[in-house]
Amino acid sequence: MTEAFVLGNGISRKGIDLPKLNYLGPIYGCNALYRDYSPDVLVATDKPIANHIQSSGYSNEHIFYTRKPIRGLGAKTVIKKYYGYSSGPNALALAAEDGYSVVYFVGFDMGPNTNQKFNNVYADSEFYKKSSAPPTFTGNWIRQIKTVINDYPNTKFIRVTGPTSATVNEFDGIQNLTHMSLSDFLSHINTL
Repeated sequence: MTEAFVLGNGISRKGIDLPKLNYLGPIYGCNALYRDYSPDVLVATDKPIANHIQSSGYSNEHIFYTRKPIRGLGAKTVIKKYYGYSSGPNALALAAEDGYSVVYFVGFDMGPNTNQKFNNVYADSEFYKKSSAPPTFTGNWIRQIKTVINDYPNTKFIRVTGPTSATVNEFDGIQNLTHMSLSDFLSHINTL
């Protein structure tokens, strides 16, 4: 069994020892994660942050996927089928396409923070909304994630949920998707 870890930027992923995950499998991350940690694969589909990442030189030194790579800066194009999808669903698709049999996705909270506001570890920073902003509409993310999971029926997807993770009824009944609490996930990675 080969495992990969896909990190969204929801608040529920705070407190996870990211370097420890690297010993357990590759890490696929999204958007501003590179500010704090260099995952094995980074994905950013929104043009302003994607261009900033490329212009910073990051994509010449690391594996980086986006919709429209800037020529000569090392970025790769996301999977054609998911071209219009957001960063998180694209990262999930890349992990499945790379052949990992189990893909954990962490920090995909799909809902507001505990104050019913914007839920993102990078709130109040460049390219992100204010922490006082209303939560992001998640309907597109949910639809895209559901499509990716259904497109890879031989991959087991595990959504790790924490105190700021919303219940997503649309995920019910997907045969290759299970949920794991953050506390169980931390126990799991600490015993590997």
